[in-house]
Amino acid sequence: MKEYKIRLSDETAVFYEKVARQAGRNVEQVLSDALFKLAGELALEALHKKR
Repeated sequence: MKEYKIRLSDETAVFYEKVARQAGRNVEQVLSDALFKLAGELALEALHKKR
């Protein structure tokens, strides 16, 4: 598995830390899940535009 390092604004970091705490997960997992969901949404959008 590859690892990537990303930079977040302080406000964005606080948001994801809060989400992670409330979900009982670590921040890395929350960010990973959010990026995976976004990738899926973008892929579906691209497929619909192709048609």
